[in-house]
Amino acid sequence: MHRGAELGDFLRSRRARLTPPDLGLAWPNGGRRVHGLRREEVALAAGVSADYYTRLEQGRARNVSDQVLDAVARALRLDDLETRHLFALTRPAAAARRTAPEQPPKPRAALRAMLDSLDPTPAIIHGPRLEVLGINRMGKVLLDDFEAMPLRERNMARWTFLDPRARRVYREWDVVAPQMVAILRLAAGRHAEDPALAELVAELTARSDQFARWWADHPVFQHTHGTKLLHHELVGPMTINYQSLALPADPGQSLIIYTADTGSPSEEKLRLLSSWASGPGDLATGSARLTALLED
Repeated sequence: MHRGAELGDFLRSRRARLTPPDLGLAWPNGGRRVHGLRREEVALAAGVSADYYTRLEQGRARNVSDQVLDAVARALRLDDLETRHLFALTRPAAAARRTAPEQPPKPRAALRAMLDSLDPTPAIIHGPRLEVLGINRMGKVLLDDFEAMPLRERNMARWTFLDPRARRVYREWDVVAPQMVAILRLAAGRHAEDPALAELVAELTARSDQFARWWADHPVFQHTHGTKLLHHELVGPMTINYQSLALPADPGQSLIIYTADTGSPSEEKLRLLSSWASGPGDLATGSARLTALLED
């Protein structure tokens, strides 16, 4: 992934979603062959020359000031996350210092111990490319046993698009999957020269038409907190909250914790799954409660 190409694709995708009236401009007379805004219209709204904006979109502008980037972001109606992505794409020197390592790092022993101590709360640690660096017992029960997979396959995005199990686990796969694409797009802005990220994107683009289509839209998304609708073959549908915690001492690594609302059926299902994972007999003794729960 070349940084100049990333920048150009991003800017073109953002001006394609706007029209002249969005910027307070009149529609030009006659036909219009360009979908969305022309470069000249973005330049006018940003207060820069059309030539300068063209060089920016082509990745040829050097030492672009914060004021210009802020003006372009306002002209293209970028939100805060998209604006930060724009700045990352135009700061190759700073981004190079933050480039992700080629091989997935191993979580520190203390982090691994913390991950296991969270059980029976499901938890996972992943890196900047969504590579799974660690997952605890209940995380494996809730999602999949990533640690039993070959190292190359331990990746949330790869699992989501290429493993059929993911479509069974995610009840709203068509919501979760494009978010995975958008997280990788954000990573590409920060680590454009990372060969492992480029290899992952190339594989997913070649093997999944849906990934390729969403990747071409150039979305960006930050995995912070929210709700996922999951399904488990033993207890059925669950509504699970997730919270992503950045690990400051381990740049690029995040701890994801999964919980259910207190007193909810999903909390009870997590409890039953934890008992089952500890030993099948435990779940058998609670089969009456499980049957009643699934009938709700």
